[in-house]
Amino acid sequence: MHNACSAFALHATTIATRCFVLLLILLGPIVHAAELKTKNVFLITTDGLRWQEVFTGAEELLMNKTNGGVVNTNSLRDVFWRDTPEARRQALLPFLWGEIAAKGQLYGNQLKGSVARVTNGKNFSYPGYSEFLTGAADARIDSNNKIPNPNTNVFEWLNLQPEFHGKVAAVVNWDVIPWILNAGRSRLPVWTGFPLPADAPVAKMVSPALEELARDTTPLWGNMILDSFTFHAARDYVKSAKPRAFYVAFGETDEWAHEGRYDHYLRAANHVDRFLRALWETVQSLPEYRDKTTFIITTDHGRGTGPVAWRNHSAALATAGDIWLAILGPDTPPLGERTNCAPVTQSQVAATIAAFLGMDFNAFNPKAAKPIGDAIRGRTK
Repeated sequence: MHNACSAFALHATTIATRCFVLLLILLGPIVHAAELKTKNVFLITTDGLRWQEVFTGAEELLMNKTNGGVVNTNSLRDVFWRDTPEARRQALLPFLWGEIAAKGQLYGNQLKGSVARVTNGKNFSYPGYSEFLTGAADARIDSNNKIPNPNTNVFEWLNLQPEFHGKVAAVVNWDVIPWILNAGRSRLPVWTGFPLPADAPVAKMVSPALEELARDTTPLWGNMILDSFTFHAARDYVKSAKPRAFYVAFGETDEWAHEGRYDHYLRAANHVDRFLRALWETVQSLPEYRDKTTFIITTDHGRGTGPVAWRNHSAALATAGDIWLAILGPDTPPLGERTNCAPVTQSQVAATIAAFLGMDFNAFNPKAAKPIGDAIRGRTK
């Protein structure tokens, strides 16, 4: 999120274009709804978490003061170091490898012939978030500035469908995401713990106690709240509002990596895994969600490799375009860690979200990438 990138100029949409887009949105067809058990989809992201840690666990090269800024090497190794990559990834992400690997699918282990990549070529946050939310890269998006996204995202589109209206929301921890979601135009309720765009809808999404605690906690960063607040806000909102399409964004993994703190980076990743487990257990405890909810979990970009470049990501670092993706739900064949399979792209996430809900996002936006067919039972493309 710290890349210094040039601002991009976005032209205001004309009234005629807005009307045409609205007509296309409202005409979004429903497909395969009767065949699917999924009635709710959660998109959950953790900013800048590398595929290397997801699939091979802690990297020994970085578990020291020189390369990884580690304060207590022995303590970190006790928690996360194991002799094999399989044991290390299990120690780091026990829910991902205990539950999702057994009952869902994981893409992106390049060591086993599974490739997941961004298509925007920028390899930093705003372009990545926009790509997986809207289904396509946009060359105009070349900074992390708070400029309203001109592209319609899949959550905005779903919220305009009668079946989902009022049941779509986002709880996120980076203060730019409301602009990426274009909360003013989309009218999506969004909570970040930070001020929203002036034209965004006002929605009471979290308890006064949590708002007060977030406000009274000394911030580590000026534009991102701690993941623990995001998790508790998200879980509370699920229990109270029962959203059907819900976006949750965590971000500490990226911030700690930029600061060169591999110990905190690993612990933040481990916390996200714990939050995933708690959210999954929460939805399985509620009749509105039990056995009819799909989780899609991914990241906005990868990172560099080696003792220094692991901290950063940009167009200059080709490996920062490598990502990972996991899916768990009643309509996903339990193929576990994918090997020697067709590549997947970040741009496929938007249409995949819609497809799980029996909706055709590509009919609205033909430029959006197609859903990940292998991830949806009975679908091959």
